[in-house]
Amino acid sequence: EKHLVLLRDGRTLIGKTWFCLSLTAAANLVLHQTVERIHVGKKYGDIPRGIFVVRGENVVLLGEIDLEKESDTPLQQVSIEEILEEQRVEQQAKQESEKLKVQALKERGLSVPRADTLDEY
Repeated sequence: EKHLVLLRDGRTLIGKTWFCLSLTAAANLVLHQTVERIHVGKKYGDIPRGIFVVRGENVVLLGEIDLEKESDTPLQQVSIEEILEEQRVEQQAKQESEKLKVQALKERGLSVPRADTLDEY
């Protein structure tokens, strides 16, 4: 069985479920033949990751992939290098946009808490 796992940090993993550990309230997963799938626009790339252990508290979504419909996607697969470059450009554009937004708010006398301090509360 092939599964898609969406993590709390936004990463997407696709792999075969080896087994699930339910020793605590959080069910931990062990995936093998895992790839990390990166999406940018209508393109995606897969980075091989091998065996991957995921703590259950980091799982946002877990779903089984229908192998018959897996290839029916409007997305274009590209090389790892190309998708990483597109991801870098996209992140850079988001950072620039965020800087402009913060600057505009400061000019109006408002402040926005930094994203890295939000987890402290």
